[in-house]
Amino acid sequence: MTKILFVCLGNICRSPLAEGIAKYYISKNNLDIIVDSAGTSSFHIGENPCPHSVQIAQNKGIDISQLTARQVKQKDFSEFDLIIGLDKSNITNLKIMGCKNVKLLGDFGLDGEDIPDPYFFDGFDGFEKVFDMIEVGVINIINSTK
Repeated sequence: MTKILFVCLGNICRSPLAEGIAKYYISKNNLDIIVDSAGTSSFHIGENPCPHSVQIAQNKGIDISQLTARQVKQKDFSEFDLIIGLDKSNITNLKIMGCKNVKLLGDFGLDGEDIPDPYFFDGFDGFEKVFDMIEVGVINIINSTK
């Protein structure tokens, strides 16, 4: 069984969206894959995803409202088959922490692009764009594990 961990900075915007999209796609296609998400920072441990992330997911029929932010741990590096960073900054932080099996979400159908942090966008439009980018990458990752 494949285990995938999605990682962004605070685990309240991008990585919970990736986790929610992945769980939705996995369930819809009856696949045997486990997914989780975490952040490289400790800024938001214990918090639910930000309201805009919850709203954009809900608009697409995905409920991420009950997810809880956590910080990535050393044991994650051995427990997960794939660690997916949402941008190059998080990839760098994960490598500094000792992660060797990390890949960039943008390398899965997004021409190596970083997934921008919508937390710093003004308004809701950025969350739409980020959701669409994450969805492409997540589906490509899952399809590559079949």
